[in-house]
Amino acid sequence: MTTATLTERYIHAATRSVPEKSRADLRAELEASIDDAIDARMASGDGRADAERAVLTEMGDPDRLAADYSDRPAFLIGPRYYFEWLRLVKLLFVIVLPLAVAGVALGQLIAGSTSGGIVVGGVIGSTVVAAMTIALHLAFWPTLIFAILERSDRSASPASRASAPWTQWSLDRLPEIRPKGIGTADLVASLVYVALMIGALLWDQFVGFVFIDGDGVPILDPALWSFWLPVLLVALLGEAVFAVLLFRSGRWTAGLAIANAVLALVFAVPIVWLVAQDALLNPAFFAAVAGEDAAEVGSIVGIVVACTAAAIAVWDIVDGIIKAVRARRG
Repeated sequence: MTTATLTERYIHAATRSVPEKSRADLRAELEASIDDAIDARMASGDGRADAERAVLTEMGDPDRLAADYSDRPAFLIGPRYYFEWLRLVKLLFVIVLPLAVAGVALGQLIAGSTSGGIVVGGVIGSTVVAAMTIALHLAFWPTLIFAILERSDRSASPASRASAPWTQWSLDRLPEIRPKGIGTADLVASLVYVALMIGALLWDQFVGFVFIDGDGVPILDPALWSFWLPVLLVALLGEAVFAVLLFRSGRWTAGLAIANAVLALVFAVPIVWLVAQDALLNPAFFAAVAGEDAAEVGSIVGIVVACTAAAIAVWDIVDGIIKAVRARRG
């Protein structure tokens, strides 16, 4: 068995991750450049073994060399998106995580009160586990989305796309000026919010946030699956599409403001109407949680939900109109 030389091992390491169609070209290029560099060092008096080791050491990590040759990011999130990613993750951990943990703790307390007693240790343990799970998701999904953006963005030159820390800075890497609220972090935040809302609706219907005798009891009326819950899910998907269109536009327009208003109404009007018809919330949930006061508690919760949905819709519509007017004047 013949032992491979250092050069052969280096070339193998550098070409193994390169697409097969480019592998032969890279191998030939490396062989020629390495041989020339070794010959130059030997002409200066170095022995072949010492010259070979010095040349390969100067060439550096073969994996990084292969990434540079393939114009492929050798990092998860590069400098171009790092600070927006960091800003979004911090925002999610400061706002979403505490609210989600509080909701889990409240659900555990309600479940304990209806099952014969509250076990403080059990509530704390369940809340801690839920907090860890939620934190993992809040970190993972934005990171995944930004990693995809990092590898799919083709808006700049190849040199700009490979914006690794060792890449020389150039004017091509200057970001486009975007109005506040239309940046990459805002897009990712909108997509994460939509995903969480859709996940909450599906979780409520198929798993439940409160368990009675081992069975999950949904907060929303299961009968809504016949029409209204699909409408709400479509409205949420529309919000995701709208966020992408707004990001690509780079500015608010009259058309986007109208689309935003339509989406807000499509989401809020059914909620308000269903509350008025006493058809949004699940009576079985409040019967299990509130007992004799189920009707009163359900009515109060319904009014709060309807008022909140209406207020958010009005604020969203007015905010979109104001931003469109400002963008037009600007």
